[in-house]
Amino acid sequence: MIPFLVHMLTTAALLLLVAHLVRGVHIAGWGAAFIGALALGLVNALVRPLMVLLTFPLTLLTLGLFLLVVNALMLWLTSAIVPGIRIDSFAPAFWGSLLLSILNTLISLVFGLT
Repeated sequence: MIPFLVHMLTTAALLLLVAHLVRGVHIAGWGAAFIGALALGLVNALVRPLMVLLTFPLTLLTLGLFLLVVNALMLWLTSAIVPGIRIDSFAPAFWGSLLLSILNTLISLVFGLT
């Protein structure tokens, strides 16, 4: 349970950092960020696999780069269902999801999290 909470708090903090760095991504505060981290986890667990399956031919054609678009759509969907998180358009969702992925990977590498 503790590793799960640490991961959620880390993701919430990274969401706040992304909102600070990417113009067009707005998060009201820690509460919205924590709920957003939970929602993003659920969206990635439930919706993303279906999206990856449905877009597999396009992903194969682009050598996997279309997965960046899928990630952006998942972040944008999260902003649509969580009050307190707003993403103005697709471009901030794209750059925000890319930055969030990079930061999450770096945190996992540095601290040995899975």
